[in-house]
Amino acid sequence: MRRGTDLDAAITVLREGGLVAFPTETVYGLGADASSDAAVARIFAAKGRPVDHPLIVHLGPGAPLAGWAAEVPAAAQLLADRFWPGPLTLIVPRGPQVAAAVTGDRDTVGLRVPDHPLARALLGRFGGGVAAPSANRFGGLSPTTADHVVADLGDVVDYVLDGGPCEVGVESTIVDVTSRPPALLRPGGVSREALEAVLGVRLAAPTAASPQVPGSLPSHYAPRARLIAVAPGELAAALRDVGAPHLGVLATASTLAAATLPAGVQRLALPDDLAAAARRLYAALRELDAAGVDVIVAALPDEVGLGAAIADRLRRAAGPRDPGTS
Repeated sequence: MRRGTDLDAAITVLREGGLVAFPTETVYGLGADASSDAAVARIFAAKGRPVDHPLIVHLGPGAPLAGWAAEVPAAAQLLADRFWPGPLTLIVPRGPQVAAAVTGDRDTVGLRVPDHPLARALLGRFGGGVAAPSANRFGGLSPTTADHVVADLGDVVDYVLDGGPCEVGVESTIVDVTSRPPALLRPGGVSREALEAVLGVRLAAPTAASPQVPGSLPSHYAPRARLIAVAPGELAAALRDVGAPHLGVLATASTLAAATLPAGVQRLALPDDLAAAARRLYAALRELDAAGVDVIVAALPDEVGLGAAIADRLRRAAGPRDPGTS
């Protein structure tokens, strides 16, 4: 495993069918050539990810969508014009350039143009699509620094492109624009409110017929410790009821200040500002794991703007653990 800021080295790895971990504004991705089934298969093996769980294809700014998308619905063009580059993934009909392994042989694909200077440079110079889930073991905490990538995946990555801490800190919003009206499949770095303002319609909820997308399983984004997600007013009671020897609590600074908590609890405060809290979320959970807590009780934020994405990640982190998905 090599690590640095050498774009030429990273591009060579991609062109030779290897794996490159690279920064985006959301989290670090584990990338491979999206047109190569063999290269994409290495992503699934490295992460321990089920092969039927689809990946997102990342493109450079201004890259033509022809070939990656079989068609570009009007809603997709509207959202792309407003939010790309940025933390938004659009589900569109799959084009012929997308390797079947990327989508689990489905007829839709997620496309995104990330907004990070190193990601933009990498994708622009590579000239193709890069399939990339988060650069961590499947079901675990997403990485927001190169150090997290190295700790999670070690030598299974050929090159780690180090771009410093991620600015957004939670994954992209995923919108299915093949449905009418478009459906919000995963909250993320672009809020529901901002999307609906551009589209002029209310986004639909996912249904049983919606495409499967990354991060949609009941258990995901999970720390090593068991996590319990509660409303802020339930924090103190939840901590008293847990009964584990080593407890951690994660909440905003104002929520912690207002709560009367048992002695001996490891406390970690998130900023009250939602953008700053999202940026800090995964690193904070990793810190509580490193502190050796057995259970983390996390207070959910108000579910407006980025608060919806933070709450979604905490609920899935608290989901029932299955050995095959965590």
